[in-house]
Amino acid sequence: MPMPAVDSAAPPFALPDPAGREVSLASLKGQWVVVYFYPKDDTPGCTKEACNFRDNYGAIQAAGGTVIGVSADSGASHTKFAEKYELPFTLLVDTPDHTAARAYGAWGKKMNYGREYEGIIRSTFIISPAGKVAKVWAKVKPDAHGDEVLKWLTAHAAG
Repeated sequence: MPMPAVDSAAPPFALPDPAGREVSLASLKGQWVVVYFYPKDDTPGCTKEACNFRDNYGAIQAAGGTVIGVSADSGASHTKFAEKYELPFTLLVDTPDHTAARAYGAWGKKMNYGREYEGIIRSTFIISPAGKVAKVWAKVKPDAHGDEVLKWLTAHAAG
């Protein structure tokens, strides 16, 4: 499935957090929502990305945003990852068939050391308070991605 276009309605989701509480896109309506898909808890790139979001989280909140991370890892894995790196935002567990990742076009063919496989494509979507896709990062460099998101939100969310 292709990634949703800017100005299109954001694909709905309802996924459990590590405690098993359902978090839906509908429950977040009225705020800027940063939904980022990442391959795996506590791996080098994913850790850099999560920590950069952590370091920018207060400023992202001040700009009117909230951050949601989504991967196929278990709730227990998310809890361990969040505690280890003091992540202040919610991590959600995608379904075994990757429903949310597929809906956002964040599931597909990847290459690693010449081997092709399917997996989560590191990508980020900013959803407006009205529930529309406002910004898409189809490919993400994890090191400073939280900085990029904050810069975009600061420029657009206040307006």
